[in-house]
Amino acid sequence: MTDIRIERVRGRAIADRLEDLARLRIAVFREWPYLYDGDPGYEADYLRTYVDAAGSIAVLALDGDRVIGASTGLPLEEETEAFKAPVVAAGLDPARVFYCGESVLLPEYRGRGLGHRFFDEREAHARALGGFEWTAFCAVDRAGHDPRRPPAHRDNDAFWRKRGYAPRPEMRVELPWKEIGQGEIAHTLTFWLRPLEAA
Repeated sequence: MTDIRIERVRGRAIADRLEDLARLRIAVFREWPYLYDGDPGYEADYLRTYVDAAGSIAVLALDGDRVIGASTGLPLEEETEAFKAPVVAAGLDPARVFYCGESVLLPEYRGRGLGHRFFDEREAHARALGGFEWTAFCAVDRAGHDPRRPPAHRDNDAFWRKRGYAPRPEMRVELPWKEIGQGEIAHTLTFWLRPLEAA
């Protein structure tokens, strides 16, 4: 970890790192459980939300000058309607929720505590912005018996629960993306939430 440095980029400054973010998302999300067949056009549209959001953050992990991991977040009110609708339907105020987007990290850098650092940084950013009662993220739903699941794959559920997050099965979002060997299909993701305590 001594060689890894963390860089925080906010709002419109994220535009300068879009290429790094897109590259990492395409590489990491190609793996199970997302099986994403990377599409630069989709990336440009998806990441534009973070550039346009005044309260957004991208936490970058760098090894030298190379971005080897990244994590994003923004106030849920600045997310697309697809993400806000399930929160409203569950009786929560989107203005009180800070949404943690993806955390992507190259395989050779995993197991060094960067996953915790990514959550720490985003939760601290939410506290600094103020006014949030919850932090949240979404995880893709996959059947436990899916034959594409790698035998040695370890889910992140235990890690997320250790961080204080709990799944909310009644809060789901449907997103389309190009899946390897399938083309563009709809995927269901479930929200995980935790109360955001004061600093």
